[in-house]
Amino acid sequence: MEQTIPSFHHPISFFSSVSHTIYHITSLSLFQLHCHLPTHNHSKTNQILSPLFFAACLLLHLRVCWMRPLLPSFALPNPIKTPLFFSLLFHPSSAAASTLRRPTPLFLSFLPASFRPRSFSNSPPTMAIPPKLLSSSASIATTSSLGSNSVDHGLAAKLWIKFRRELHLAMYTPFLVSLASGNLKADTFRHYIAQDAHFLKAFAHAYELAEECADDDDAKLAIADLRKAVLEELKMHNSFVLDWGIDPAKEVIATSATVKYTDFLLATASGKVEGVKGPGKLATPFERTKIAAYTIAAMTPCMRLYAFLGKELQTLVDLKDGSHPYKKWIENYSCGSFQASAFQTEDLLDKLSVSLTGEELDIIEKLYHQGMKHEAEFFYAQPLDQPTVVPFAKDHNHDGGRLVIFSDFDLTCTVVDSSAILAEIAIVTAPKSDQPQPENQIARMSSAELRNTWGLLSTQYTEEYEQCIESVLPPEKVEFNYEALCKALEQLSDFERRANTRVIESGVLKGLYLEDIKRAGERLILQDGCSNFFQKINGNDKLNSTVHVLSYCWCGDLIRSAFSSGGLGVVSVHANELTFQESISTGEINFTVYIGDSVGDLLCLLQADVGIVIGSSSSLRTVGSRFGVSFVPLFPGVLQRQRECIEGSCSMGKSLSGTLYTVSSWSEIHALILGW
Repeated sequence: MEQTIPSFHHPISFFSSVSHTIYHITSLSLFQLHCHLPTHNHSKTNQILSPLFFAACLLLHLRVCWMRPLLPSFALPNPIKTPLFFSLLFHPSSAAASTLRRPTPLFLSFLPASFRPRSFSNSPPTMAIPPKLLSSSASIATTSSLGSNSVDHGLAAKLWIKFRRELHLAMYTPFLVSLASGNLKADTFRHYIAQDAHFLKAFAHAYELAEECADDDDAKLAIADLRKAVLEELKMHNSFVLDWGIDPAKEVIATSATVKYTDFLLATASGKVEGVKGPGKLATPFERTKIAAYTIAAMTPCMRLYAFLGKELQTLVDLKDGSHPYKKWIENYSCGSFQASAFQTEDLLDKLSVSLTGEELDIIEKLYHQGMKHEAEFFYAQPLDQPTVVPFAKDHNHDGGRLVIFSDFDLTCTVVDSSAILAEIAIVTAPKSDQPQPENQIARMSSAELRNTWGLLSTQYTEEYEQCIESVLPPEKVEFNYEALCKALEQLSDFERRANTRVIESGVLKGLYLEDIKRAGERLILQDGCSNFFQKINGNDKLNSTVHVLSYCWCGDLIRSAFSSGGLGVVSVHANELTFQESISTGEINFTVYIGDSVGDLLCLLQADVGIVIGSSSSLRTVGSRFGVSFVPLFPGVLQRQRECIEGSCSMGKSLSGTLYTVSSWSEIHALILGW
């Protein structure tokens, strides 16, 4: 029986359609090839897909490169989310949770989400990439701030980008956040300096061993220069000892984290690498040179990380007035000489790795990754006796308050928009116009009719959406006013509801097979770091938390399949639900709840204690900024909150503050919430 809920409005969104023939040849062929979805009673279709593959790719290339000037501008925002989110999830006692059955809007998009425009203005369309062509690497946003030292990305630069998760884990440690904010307790810094002295001595010795193994004179000279730089750094530590009142005669025992790190470096420099002979057993100079390459691979993460942190903190921290207690530390690692040493180390790693085999390069990567992990562990091992903003998890054990995490699904968790995949299924499995349909099954439109209907609905939506978005924007930027923002977004909600009615009445979603939908979900590629984050949350028995994944996606079964295939079946999924008769969809959708990452996220993000925006949606920033919402990069925001920390009170934010935090990847979210 169909039940109702209060009159909350849940919107829809769907993309405009261009170059239908070219796109369909491409998307349908690739969809079949990459998803392997069965096309019921369409054996002939499968026989022609492979020959069309290269032709489809070529057509897509021609469409993007040559036809771009002819294509209209797209307005492809995610739908506007509604106040139901607040009553259902921010108020868990709400009785509405058990009565979510009102037919509601869907997200109509047979074009992939990569068509998403960069602004509401007449900007050129972005490249169309059919689902399943994208790999997880497509979601990786790399910027110059990651410290790449070359335009063509040598091995060292690629490894630095690949293991940015450990970079974020190190950045968001309570020790580094407190140091950068200037309120790190002196005793903690003294402890760190003493432990770092142990490390630097081992670091210098590792360089010495690497120099002995290097066969090339230039490499030997470079390693010798790097070793001298480390010895100079040790002298700086001696000045820290005097400045901070540390007794130089007092012997400080190395902690377990320090010992693990130094043992790793010295073992590598001694040739004690899995599958590699020790230096004394190496017969040729080339074999010994490999040990030098392995050693530099283990040491490069330290140099690059400290150089990055030095520059980052120099940018974020005001050092001009001299009041920052750790000014000297920041200046040491941001100065030109240290930056040059970091670049020199990376350049040396690139050169020493040129002649290595694929298997040997795998060892290089493994050692680099181990070095990055040891760096993060070293920072986390520093003892703190003070309140800190990070990580969130420390304040949410079973004796503390519950940590409730909400996440959007499409383009927040996934690389491609799952709704586009459902649309592809509808088109691929639709019967041909001359093909009879079984009497005992739900009547469906033919594939030709379906394509035409998608096109008409998409075009109408795009034209009306552009008019609507312009009408809700204030003429100029205003101060943050949540009520005014809500009122403006209600107009979008009304528009989306009208568009949704057209979609439901069109019948375009009828006839989808549940088996096809689940199989597509199992093949969805999640964003890098997303699965690991949820696995850590679910696997932490000490953490008092719940995780909700919310989406306006047409079918919750697709989302549940995506997470269950990754071992994340315990995640609560709230999404639109297709209704089925004997595992075939009727085309109706039942409303549950939604949160996302675009214009419609604003109300949800602002209601949360901490609203985090992942990705770079220009539409979200356009609307939010015009209504006075501030978008702050997460790390500077954390430092500001840490500066405001007082004894017994240290909070990251509060609801309706008008400030949202932006991140480029899931690894930042992981570091903020879970830490190491």
